[in-house]
Amino acid sequence: IDNLAISKNTQQRKTECQAYEADRSRPLDINIELPDEDARLEAAKRIKIGIYFATWWALNVVFNIYNKKVLNAFPFPWLTSTLSLAAGSLLMLISWATRVADAPKTDFEFWKTLFPVAVAHTIGHVAATVSMSKVAVSFTHIINSGEPAFSVLVSRFLLGDSFPMPVYLSLVPIIGGCALSALTELNFNMTGFMGAMISNLAFVFRNIFSKKGMNGKSVSGMNYYACLSMLSLLILTPFAIAVEGHQLWAVGWQKAVSQIGPNFVWWVVAQSVFYHLYNQVSYMSLDQISPLTFSIGNTMKRISVIVSSIIIFHTPVQPINALGAAIAILGTFLYSQVMYIFSSLFAQLEFQISLEILGLKSGKAVRKVKEFQDFVELTNNKKGAL
Repeated sequence: IDNLAISKNTQQRKTECQAYEADRSRPLDINIELPDEDARLEAAKRIKIGIYFATWWALNVVFNIYNKKVLNAFPFPWLTSTLSLAAGSLLMLISWATRVADAPKTDFEFWKTLFPVAVAHTIGHVAATVSMSKVAVSFTHIINSGEPAFSVLVSRFLLGDSFPMPVYLSLVPIIGGCALSALTELNFNMTGFMGAMISNLAFVFRNIFSKKGMNGKSVSGMNYYACLSMLSLLILTPFAIAVEGHQLWAVGWQKAVSQIGPNFVWWVVAQSVFYHLYNQVSYMSLDQISPLTFSIGNTMKRISVIVSSIIIFHTPVQPINALGAAIAILGTFLYSQVMYIFSSLFAQLEFQISLEILGLKSGKAVRKVKEFQDFVELTNNKKGAL
């Protein structure tokens, strides 16, 4: 028996040696090619992200310019908002019909969970457009940079979420900068200011509803925004007719065409199409980049829109007003950094606390895990903030 065992072990060692010898040369060729392949993939990814960012910023700037031009000549923000949603819905229906893009597979449950998201999106979209019809584009975007403050306050007082102290401290420059800009705005308008504030609150609830309702749903960012636009269009259309009405639209349209000429029609088409395109690109980019990269891109996008609108529309800006805008935008950037840092620390802390739970069943550790889980969920949710 001992001889048989020795013979068996010897045979196994020979088999392992033969397998190694047979494949010995193959890993060398593979290992030589991997670094070049990884470098090419990484370079391609960076180029793709760069294209996304450049396209996102350019489309957003162009939309804001044409949107303000249309609203200056045709001050009907409810219809303007409706047309932008209609253009996006039409573009996506054509894309699906021609198979340029794959149509999403949805069911009744999908549309049911999407409905509250669409309601909040509609309110935020109309409120932001109303704001831009009353005040400068730059002022609306400065006030919109205060959205993180609304997000934290709503999550804290309505949802019961808690945050580390640095998160609360990062809100100080956001709130202070927005307040300073509002107090020193030369062409301040209460309707425009309230419209921007309402849009902030609505978009916060849109993100919350989206997080709660879309968990586990396998729909791409592009198709998700397309479905959101279509449902928002159905919600907004009857309200737009009731608030403004086709008679006012007809009179306003004739006046705008008589003053601007045929170019006015192209302005309307451009603002409607570019609104959908820039939002679509932003949702598509979420599938490619991290929350931190997206937040940095969103901050730079807001700066580019503010600066370009001031230059193009010759918006008068006082130094103290510019300082307030800079403080608010810097605060938004700091907020995104703080959120990212604490979400990164969570992965390490969760492991350590899990060991404590397993070993000691500590009630304090359980509460700590719950606190960080709530915090990370909100951090992930901020990816949808546009």
